[in-house]
Amino acid sequence: MRLSLRRILASIVLLIASQSATQTVFAQTPKTVFLENLTWTEVRDEVLAGKTTIIIPIGGTEQSGPDVALGKHNARVAVLSQRIAQGLGNALVAPIIAYVPEGGYAPPTSHMRFPGTITIPDDVFEKLLESAANSFAVHGFKNIVFLGDHGGYQNDVKRVVAQLNKSWAGTPARAFVPPEYYGTSSDGFNAILREHGFHDDEIGTHAGLADTSLLLAVAPQMVRLDRLRSGPKLGPVDGVYGGDPRRATADLGQLGVDAIVARTIDAIKRDTAGR
Repeated sequence: MRLSLRRILASIVLLIASQSATQTVFAQTPKTVFLENLTWTEVRDEVLAGKTTIIIPIGGTEQSGPDVALGKHNARVAVLSQRIAQGLGNALVAPIIAYVPEGGYAPPTSHMRFPGTITIPDDVFEKLLESAANSFAVHGFKNIVFLGDHGGYQNDVKRVVAQLNKSWAGTPARAFVPPEYYGTSSDGFNAILREHGFHDDEIGTHAGLADTSLLLAVAPQMVRLDRLRSGPKLGPVDGVYGGDPRRATADLGQLGVDAIVARTIDAIKRDTAGR
């Protein structure tokens, strides 16, 4: 009888110790730069500890040909923003903005001619960015950095940044849109590909070699690679503009990823020095 009681007591002690250890693990702040994975108190503490830069990643939901998934820009900007924030050391990453201007819908224009693309008006998009930035300024972030992965809304973002900085005059908050991010993902990466022997008619401007290689480097599951390799050359009617993605590879894409991350980190450090 005493032996059974001892065993019961020992089991209870082990159970309490196990629960305590589990609670301790769950109580620790997760090692993440993604704001949405933190609690409000963890965000508060991160800001107080010096993480006063917030990256607002802007993607888009658009067609990129029959062999590339619609969320290309969202997947790309998520990985790139994470690496940039980790490299900065004083930044968090806001939730990705996936609803962006992609053309009209009455009648359908631009990418809206292809099923799955989602569009919103430019003024709605700009108000969304402005509201998000003001939210972060309220909570103590000093450097609000917009990283837009898609070319179609770059001017919208620049207008928002100018308006925010005008309205924030005399406050600690400032908005930034480093041109190195999109500039490297487009012209900069194209130059790298040319150095490796590729020509513009293969590199393309949308869903071509450059676009597809970048996605293969960060989210290969989003490219229908077997069909891409064996299929015919695609064109504008398929949603591929001025390029040929059939020789796209993750290794090529990684060259672009590394350049985008390095150049954007340098630009943000330069723009926010002393802040």
